[in-house]
Formats: sequence, C-alpha cells, structure tokens
Amino acid sequence: MAFQVEINVEKKFWTSASVDGVYALLADVPRSASHFPKVERFVDLGGNAYRWEMEKIGIGGHTLHETIYACLYTADPASHTIFWTPVAGVGNGLVEGGWSITSKGEGVAVTLHTTGLLSVDLPSFLQFLLSPLVVMEFNLMIDQYIQNLAAALNSN
Repeated sequence: MAFQVEINVEKKFWTSASVDGVYALLADVPRSASHFPKVERFVDLGGNAYRWEMEKIGIGGHTLHETIYACLYTADPASHTIFWTPVAGVGNGLVEGGWSITSKGEGVAVTLHTTGLLSVDLPSFLQFLLSPLVVMEFNLMIDQYIQNLAAALNSN
C-alpha cells in the first residue's frame, strides 16, 4: 500500500539584480524551470499550466520514487509575486507555493515557499525509512535550484 510524504520548504536568497529582473525570470515559468535540477521532462499543458516529470530517485538499480505533478501558475506584476496551485489528477503529487520578491536596500530579497504531498507507490512499512530520503532529495534539489537562479540573476 502506498504512503504519502509531506514536503514544506521555505528558502530565501539575496541578489543584486533588479526587482523587475528577478520577476521577469521567475514569472517566465519555462525559463525559471530550466534552472531546476533533475527535471526529466517539463511539459506545457496550456493556460500557464505545466507538468513536471522528475528523474527517478533510486538506490543502486532500484527505483524508490518518481515524482510527476502539474501546477497552474499565476503571476502578478504589480506585487511582484508568482503563485502556483496543483492541477488535480495529474501524476502522483500535489504541489503549491509561491515566490515573493522584495527590494531591500541595494539588493532584492527573494523568498520561495512551497508545499507538496507526494504519493509513494511502495509498501507503507517502508515509509519510516524512505520518507526522510524523499524529503532530503527534494530539499537538495531546491537548494541547487536557488543556487542556479542566484547565479543566473547575479551574472546579468
């Protein structure tokens, strides 16, 4: 029987890029997604909805988990915010969250908050062992994503 893994992440980084430059990158979902590691396929579903198909998480030759989910993205240029909500019935995960972009002195503070509920199709007795691995892998990917975005923004 499958089990569910909950992920809750909040990360902040600073950049010398302009608020408008940060917003332009993050509101362009395919461009922003190109900085996310371990994406196997990124599919435009139309209407600013996208399906994420992540590389499999495995140990040795055994696949532990493959995450597929879709989100609908909404960007508000007036408030410099980008939000996403889950598209139900696509894949094995429900992910939602948002970016907030705030001018702070000579820099810009960029905050990511995202939550996810992932269904892992393995016996539930493995939940105790595998849930921390799935959470750790997502946190590592998000950390790399933030580093990639910061590098892209600071290079302009």
